[in-house]
Amino acid sequence: MRIKFIVTLLLFTSILAACSKQTEIIFKNSELDQYRPLYHFTPDKGWMNDPNGLVYLNGEYHLFYQYYPDSTVWGPMHWGHASSKDLVNWEKLPIALYPDSLGYIFSGSAVYDQDNSSSLGSSENPPLVAIYTYHNMDAEKSGRNDYQSQALAFSIDKGKSWKKYENNPVLSNPGIKDFRDPKVTSITNPDGTKSWLMTLAVAHHINFYSSPNLKDWTLLSEFGQNVGAHGGVWECPDLIPMKSPSGEEKWVLLVSINPGGPQKGSATQYFIGEFENGVFTPDDTLIRWLDYGPDNYAGVTWSNLPTKQDRVLFIGWMSNWLYGQSVPTQLWRSAMTLPRELSLFEVDETLLLKSSPAKELTSLRKETYTINDFHSLLPSPAFEISGAITNEENFSITFSNELGEKLSISKGEYLISIDRRYAGISDFNSDFAGIYSAPFSWNANSFRIFVDSHSIELFINEGELAMTTIVFPTSPWKNVEFSTNLTELKIYNLEEK
Repeated sequence: MRIKFIVTLLLFTSILAACSKQTEIIFKNSELDQYRPLYHFTPDKGWMNDPNGLVYLNGEYHLFYQYYPDSTVWGPMHWGHASSKDLVNWEKLPIALYPDSLGYIFSGSAVYDQDNSSSLGSSENPPLVAIYTYHNMDAEKSGRNDYQSQALAFSIDKGKSWKKYENNPVLSNPGIKDFRDPKVTSITNPDGTKSWLMTLAVAHHINFYSSPNLKDWTLLSEFGQNVGAHGGVWECPDLIPMKSPSGEEKWVLLVSINPGGPQKGSATQYFIGEFENGVFTPDDTLIRWLDYGPDNYAGVTWSNLPTKQDRVLFIGWMSNWLYGQSVPTQLWRSAMTLPRELSLFEVDETLLLKSSPAKELTSLRKETYTINDFHSLLPSPAFEISGAITNEENFSITFSNELGEKLSISKGEYLISIDRRYAGISDFNSDFAGIYSAPFSWNANSFRIFVDSHSIELFINEGELAMTTIVFPTSPWKNVEFSTNLTELKIYNLEEK
């Protein structure tokens, strides 16, 4: 993961000439790998999008992801695979699932079937079970509507190798075009028994299903036909039990949508409410977004975390379907966001969802620099900045380089904005350059910003507001300037020297 950020104007010129909207970049043997992050996960080569099958087992966090290894644009989907012991350093592993005669391998989830309810392992060696969507391209091209179905694969060697269930699919399509992205979790029923709950995206709403064994599924209820944002198809749902600050049990439903996000294109909305007797009931029907930047999509949470961790752990795809296939990277396209911890907080007696940087990220910090004059040279292309906001006045933070390119973060009245209009390469898509704003009506008292070669992740009040954006400066950021009402300023170098 410690790949050096290399900038040459010659490379920039050749990439810019080769790139147009959804243009395939052919792989070439080259040591140059501009914009490769130092501490975000990326594939070595090829196309990547949604995180899939997030599961923890035996001290390792498993990350599967939508992957096409043969090109830098979307194609026949596989499940790529990586694992980490610390959420920072990722080991890339062999591809877990390949397309087959039933279709491409679309998004889904993975669980540890500890009681072997599926009978796919044994009581002595319970299986990991992946639940994913088959997408049959031939059926889609022929005009059929039932080209997506849900299927199983399992591993009895802790995720090293996978075998598809012989009786796939386990949930057939009733005739709906968009019928996908199963997120499965184990729940305890009112009578004390356990069952499996599937949250499935179905066109413009969510279906909930129950199963005793991961193979046989019964529809429980539907949610969302006339609730929330509906500017595009609903995708990648996740239903999560969480505790309010007062200790009340609540359920949070994540639903990604494309298009229809607050900044155009892709985004993830959420609902907070109750889940009883198989029915989700939201506390209200207001539209709220997990991340107000343009580049955090399709994120879901890890299953099987140890009880002692007492947290909800999330990661998303750091891009946007508006331009994800045309960004100016050479060998690979797309990175994952930082891992984040989700929790509930309260503003004016209303519960909201907080998205904080995972605590493990502090291990990235190398040298620490204290800033006293509101201006600083930056130590590397990979750094974190933190500080306090002393009052409710407007504030600003501006990154710049020697070429006059800049990116600004600012707060005006009730809005926090990121301006990437002048932040480097943007002509690969007419919607890329812009100002992205988020509502923020309560006290802003602290900030953390993570910068990594081609990305900015902003957290206000440790994640009460999160904004994620990718940028493509033609030279790394060299300087940062702060408004005078920002104090306790520190810069952490995150690059190995």
